Amino acid sequence: MKVRVTDTYEDMSDAALSFVVDQVRHKPDSVLGLAAGSTPLLLYQKMCDAMKEGTVDFSRIRTFCLDEYIGLSPEAPQSYHSFMKKELFDGLGLPPERTRIPDGMAADIARECAMYGAEIEAAGGIDLVILGIGQNAHIGFNEPGDTFVPETHVVELSEATRQANARFFDSLEETPHWAVSMGIRDIMLSRNILLLASGAGKTEALYQAVCGDITPKAPASILQLHRNVLVLADKAAVARMPTKYLD
Repeated sequence: MKVRVTDTYEDMSDAALSFVVDQVRHKPDSVLGLAAGSTPLLLYQKMCDAMKEGTVDFSRIRTFCLDEYIGLSPEAPQSYHSFMKKELFDGLGLPPERTRIPDGMAADIARECAMYGAEIEAAGGIDLVILGIGQNAHIGFNEPGDTFVPETHVVELSEATRQANARFFDSLEETPHWAVSMGIRDIMLSRNILLLASGAGKTEALYQAVCGDITPKAPASILQLHRNVLVLADKAAVARMPTKYLD
């Protein structure tokens, strides 16, 4: 695991863009795993800009998003379907058949979870997964618990996660309690992992992920066992981290 520190969030996003561009130039039909949320937002904007400028061609990539709320229609503005379409897919001109997000409205959620994992496998696995990290060290919506859950699964969101995401809803009461998340196995089977962290609110979680014990109580800590992980973080996010861990 390599940890590279940038001065600012924008610097972090620029470094992430370079990493993603290198991946897609090396393999134009790369399969990307994508997180939603505020941390990768500027990266996605820069990816769209790079596509428009002709710096790189993303038209052949396939994508699998990490998670989606249960009970939220794809058209709802707070859904990750809406987020990813608005912030990335439309800008890259990706048709629906090249993008896959868990269906939180599926009549049979267990079947949807099984299908999702099977589709990732059928695509040849993920070449690069882009992760954020929650304040409780969750990745995707893999919340702290007693075990690592390997497959795509239904998750009851922790109160900390719901409070962090409540800013996207009218109130905490309207923030969903349940979600579908890609499991730890598919994340760990990705050939490359890019973990992004920004701001003082992620300091403790990032410390646990990089320096702490490997435990399902800090899900991101499992990334220590992967051989190709690059952490990009701004100075605020690494404030607690000993310098020996920094690249």
